[in-house]
Order: sequence, then C-alpha cells, then structure tokens
Amino acid sequence: MSERQDLHELLRRYVDDGTVPGAVGLLARGDDVEAVAVGSMDAGGSAPMARDSIFRLASVTKPVTAAALMMLVEEGRVALEDPVDTWLPELAKPVVVRTPSSPLDDVVPAARPVTVEDLLSFRAGWGLHSDFSLPAVQALLGVQKIGHAMEERPDPDTWLASLAAVPLLYQPGEAWLYGTCSDIQGVLIARVSGSSLPDFMAERIFEPLGMTDTGFEVPAGARGRFTTAYRPGADGTLEVTGTPDGDFSGIPEFPSGGSGLVSTADDWLAFARMLLGGGEWRGRPLLTPTSVSRMTANHLSAAQREMGALFLEGQGWGYGAQVDVTPADPWNVPGRYGWVGGTGTTAHLVPTTGTVAVLLTQVSMTSPKPTPVMRDFWRCAAGA
Repeated sequence: MSERQDLHELLRRYVDDGTVPGAVGLLARGDDVEAVAVGSMDAGGSAPMARDSIFRLASVTKPVTAAALMMLVEEGRVALEDPVDTWLPELAKPVVVRTPSSPLDDVVPAARPVTVEDLLSFRAGWGLHSDFSLPAVQALLGVQKIGHAMEERPDPDTWLASLAAVPLLYQPGEAWLYGTCSDIQGVLIARVSGSSLPDFMAERIFEPLGMTDTGFEVPAGARGRFTTAYRPGADGTLEVTGTPDGDFSGIPEFPSGGSGLVSTADDWLAFARMLLGGGEWRGRPLLTPTSVSRMTANHLSAAQREMGALFLEGQGWGYGAQVDVTPADPWNVPGRYGWVGGTGTTAHLVPTTGTVAVLLTQVSMTSPKPTPVMRDFWRCAAGA
C-alpha cells in the first residue's frame, strides 16, 4: 500500500493541535500495509513515536480474551451452553434486582444459570448500563474499579467473590451490558485451563502469532518503547495517568481479560490476520473457522442493541467486540469486527474486504463515545 498522505496529515493534525502527543495508525489489506507514526512518545517530546511503540490496549484486550476462551470451547473443556458456576462456584444461584432501578436488596432469583455463551456475548446480567446511577451499576463500579490502576485490583478469587455480592441487573440472556463479562472470562480461562491467564495467552496466542510485544507487563528491555498515558484535563491540558517506568512493570495480581494488555500495532495486526484467515496463521490453525464465525457474528437482537446504544451506537456485538450490522457511517461495513479502548486505542477488521485498521494513541477517552480522531481515522480507513 503506497503511503497515503491523507493518513499522515490526519494524525499530524491531531498532534499539532495538542489533542494527542503522538499516534500510530496502521491500515492493511493482505500483505499491503501502511503504517504511520507521528508525534512523540510523551507530551514533553522526549522521543519520537515509532511504529513499534507500545501502548495500553485497554478494552481492545476483549477480543483476544474471547479468542482464548473459544480455544477451550473447541477442545471440549468447556461448552457454550455450560453453566459457568461449574468452574466459578462463587457465581452459583445469582439473584437479579426486581427492576433495573430497584435497590440492591429488592431481588428475585435468576431464572437460569449464567452460561459461557452469556459471558462471550455480554448477556450475563453483569455489566455497565447507559444509566450509571442505577444502584446495581453503582455497586458494580465499586467492584470493577474502572479508571483505577491495575495494581489496585485484588486477586481473581477475591474479585470474583466481590462480584458475586452484586445482583444482576437483568436476567441472564436478556440484555447486553458492557465490560464485566470479559474479566469473568479471564478468570474462567484460568480455572478451566489450570494456567494463569497471562501464561495461557502467551502459549496459545502470542507466541504462535509472533506477538512479541503483547502481554500484561512491559519487560525492562522494552520500556524505552512504552508510551506515557494521559487524560484530558479540565483546562485542556494533558494530565499524566501512566508512565513508562511505573505501571505495567510486572504482571498484576489481577490480569484483566477486559483491559489488561499492552501491545503494538503490528502485534494486533497479526491477531487480526489470524481471524481473517479463519483462525489459521501461516499454516498453523489456532481456531476453527466455525469459532471465528461465531466470534465475528452479531448475537444481539434489535432491542438489545438499542439498550446498549451508549456504547454500540446501534451496532451489534459478537464475542469480545462490536460487529457492525448497519451502515450508519461510512466506516460501518456490515460484518466489521473490532472495538475501542478507553486509553485511546481502536482496532478493527473487515472480513469481506480483508482489511485491518489499527489506531493507537495514549490519550484516554472521556466518555463511551469514540473520539474525533477515532472517527476521522475510521473515515480515512474506509476511503471516505
């Protein structure tokens, strides 16, 4: 893919106006790849941004976790219809608030157990709703510790016990709710496999795909490529939220299946190419085409998509990521699969065209709505 000046100019514009210190944008179709790195690793301009700069993926972790769980499904170690309490007894016999706005002590029994497929499709009953003021959502926020450093989360067993004390917002299978299910998936993978989530992902995904810069920590030898993280301040300046010599210096006590990975644009490209290849990478099958099809197909009804409109903007959800179902914007190609990360990252693939689009920045989102730089990048990727 010959260098497209419009991509460079697009990213350069957001650097020049101070929106982001730097960015890496990657567009690929087959072996034709364009990668652009602009700006700096931090707001002080200490080093130029590079194609192999390492970023906090945040929720772009979610599709990787879903793929890991599907590997265990393929092996017959767990089935989509299995109740998760077989491996997660803390979640046995959950209760549900009588209505979404009911207080935490006004509950009814769950009509059925939460299943593995409920977790993969985000329909377990735990998760974020568009109304963050609901009592059950407020209780969940206390468990999720969204916006807190990874080091502040307890070990998986303690976390799961805390989650079990929060009632479901909806009956299992009834509604799409954001986020929590990926962290539960991570705990489930560890218990079913008998391995830690970091070790399982390293052995089954990162090493086979050559994703050498992806993991739950940044090793000492790579920290010079690790970007500083920011959030927009009230006065328009950027406030530091993570430094290269601080966070991700070791595997955390709670390796988050929802937001715990660091990675590079090329590493995520390798993961996307595996999915585009029907689960195969360089002659080695990691997943079956059936599993990839399930991951990248929409599993939500129109009513469930509408309920999740704050996050999905009318689109669908597969396993671990959004699946576009309607061409609401130029970049919304039906079947497009991928997601955004709250740290300022996005990664998508389009099975019908074989394209991959990855944007990595280090300035966090201020709401679930994608940022202007994300939308402009997607517009550029769509050729619009």
